[in-house]
Amino acid sequence: MIELETRELEYFIAVADELHFGRAAIQLSIAQPALSKAIRRIESRLGVTLFVRSSRHVELTPAGEALREHGRHALNAVTAAIRNTRHAGDARTHLRLVLKPGGDAGLLSGILAEYSHQPDARRVDILFSGPTDRTDFLHEDRADVGLLYSPFDDLTGLAHEILHTEGRVVIVPRHHRLATRTSVRMSDLEGETLPCWKGLPGDAGTGPEVSDVVQMMHMIAVDRMIAILPRSLVSHTPPDLTAIPVSDAPPSHLVLAWNQHDHRPAITSFVTAALRAHPTADPNAEINHAPTISAHSMA
Repeated sequence: MIELETRELEYFIAVADELHFGRAAIQLSIAQPALSKAIRRIESRLGVTLFVRSSRHVELTPAGEALREHGRHALNAVTAAIRNTRHAGDARTHLRLVLKPGGDAGLLSGILAEYSHQPDARRVDILFSGPTDRTDFLHEDRADVGLLYSPFDDLTGLAHEILHTEGRVVIVPRHHRLATRTSVRMSDLEGETLPCWKGLPGDAGTGPEVSDVVQMMHMIAVDRMIAILPRSLVSHTPPDLTAIPVSDAPPSHLVLAWNQHDHRPAITSFVTAALRAHPTADPNAEINHAPTISAHSMA
C-alpha cells in the first residue's frame, strides 16, 4: 500500500496552490531545497510527475491536479478527525467566550442569564481580546465562542449567528466641520483621515495606528483622525467628541461565532441560549454552521 505522510501532503498542497517553490517554502517555513527534495520524493513514491517545472514557471500535471483535489479533502478530513476526537474527550467543565471590552452591545448579561437555565450549562469564562484578534482565539482553540462584529471581523472558517444589527456613527471633534450635523452620508467623509487598526491586514486607514477604541478617541480629540464605528461601541461619547449617524453606511452586525468544525453539544446549547435571550433573534432558527467571508471595513 502506497502511503503519504500528512506533512508531505501539506508540502504538495502549498506548492500546488502557489505554483512557486520559493513562496511555498516561505509559507511552510522551510528551506526551498528541502521542499523541492520532498516533492521529488513524493513523485518517486507515487511513480508520477506532479509538476512541470521550468526556469520561468511551475504547472500542475493532470496527476498533480488529481492529487491536489483529493489531497485537500484528505487533509481536511484529518484535521476534522483530530478536532472531533479532542472534543469528544473534552472533560472541561467551562466554556470560553472571547470579546473585546464593550463589544457586546449590552447583550452579554442576558445571554449568560439565559444560558444558566440550560440543563447542561457550564461555567463561562470571559476572555478579552484586542480589537483585531478575536478570530485568532477561535481558530487557535483559545476560545470556544466569540462575540464579533461583521463586516469588521473576517468570519472565514467560522459558523455564526447574528444577534444584533445596528447603524454606524462617525466620531468627530466638537469643532469639526460636520459636528453640527444631525446625520451625514459616506460622501461627506471623503478626504478625511481614518484610523489604521494595528494587526488588521489590508486596513484602508491612512491615519495613525491605534490598537483600541480608547486610543482612537484620544487621537480624534486632538484632531488627528475621525472614525466610523457601530453605534453601540460609542454609547458614552466623551464631551469633546460628537457621534453623528451615517445614514448610508452598511449596517453592523454583532454575531456569535465559533469554529465551523466544532459541533460539540456544549456549543449548540450556548448558541441556542443566546438566540433565545435576544428578543429579535429567532430561538427556533436552525443554527448556521456555514462559514461567511466578510470584507474588512473602515472601523
